[in-house]
Amino acid sequence: MSNARLAGRYAKSILDLATEKGQLEAVYTDMKYLQAVCTASSEFVNLLRSPIIKADQKNSIIDAVTKDKVSALTNAFTVLLVKKGRERDLPEMASAFIEQYNALKGIHQVTLTTAVEVSDVLKKSIEDKVKAENKFATIELTTKTDESLIGGFVLEFDNNLLDASIARDLKDIKKQFLHNEFVEKI
Repeated sequence: MSNARLAGRYAKSILDLATEKGQLEAVYTDMKYLQAVCTASSEFVNLLRSPIIKADQKNSIIDAVTKDKVSALTNAFTVLLVKKGRERDLPEMASAFIEQYNALKGIHQVTLTTAVEVSDVLKKSIEDKVKAENKFATIELTTKTDESLIGGFVLEFDNNLLDASIARDLKDIKKQFLHNEFVEKI
């Protein structure tokens, strides 16, 4: 079970410490790496959450995975997590750190989902349009493909959802036909 409040507190602590030490960018890169490892390897996450594996074994495995890839500050942070028994929440802590970093730097996460891959020119056009319409200084665009959309796109950012997909249009048309009040009068 994840604990978002705990993850946010640990993320805030490492963010403040990294800022104080002048290593914010390095720790941000480290957290992106840790997030990618946790996303790519469910075995690594299962290892972190396993109550059977002893702390020293977890430390050596984490060290092997992160050796020469993370800064000394991030390494000390992961050792502290294992010492405190909080390593199970490392994936959530990495995500919380990235969210807090983005909020600090004014970076907005934007997700574009389309039925097919989009070109770099179209990505750039969408980035520019979102920046201009919402007065964002910096955005980080992530693209996904979902064939069930049939066509069009879905754009998500800052708890906003813009669904301009063909699948959504077809659902709306179906609702109109199912709840057509004029059919009874014919």
